[in-house]
Amino acid sequence: MLTLHLVRHGDTLQAAEGILSGDLDPPLTDSGRAQAERIALVSKSLGLAAIYCSPKLRARMTAEPTAKVSGKTPVIADGLREIAYGRWEGMREADVRAQETEAFDAWHNDPAIQSPPGGETAFAIAARAVPVLADIVRTHASGHVMVFSHKATIRILVCALLGIPLARFRSHVACPTASITSFEVHGGIPMLIQAADVHHLD
Repeated sequence: MLTLHLVRHGDTLQAAEGILSGDLDPPLTDSGRAQAERIALVSKSLGLAAIYCSPKLRARMTAEPTAKVSGKTPVIADGLREIAYGRWEGMREADVRAQETEAFDAWHNDPAIQSPPGGETAFAIAARAVPVLADIVRTHASGHVMVFSHKATIRILVCALLGIPLARFRSHVACPTASITSFEVHGGIPMLIQAADVHHLD
């Protein structure tokens, strides 16, 4: 049996301050690096078969301690990168809501088909991220695989795997920094066994 562990990257300054950071490429903070070490402790007990990772620096930094303890070289998959926020990159979400209320509301109400100006819809993200998981399932019949990615991307993947409308990814799926969401794959069917878990950070 294959178990997929979807891991959000650790703390960044932008995440802590509510700044929209998709295409931006900030590093982890000191607390983010400490979170990455805690994730590595979890991975050590799993005996990982493989590691997959977004190309973004914050994801690669989070995966680095796990790669070290597991001896696995992360497979970098562009499909796992974060949502592109277009012209909203680097802005605080609260400021976008206040300054571009109509555009923000359109996106907030149906992010499956509406995108930030110049950014990506949830459908576009699913179209690049779901095939990465499908490739993992084809490649690894059993074992544990950790997938290091980002908040919106993981939330959209959870919706896609569970058959939840993608428009609900922001309102129905939690994904705090350094959280782990896990699925067991039975005969190609994913079963959620752990959602947004952060107990390893205690």
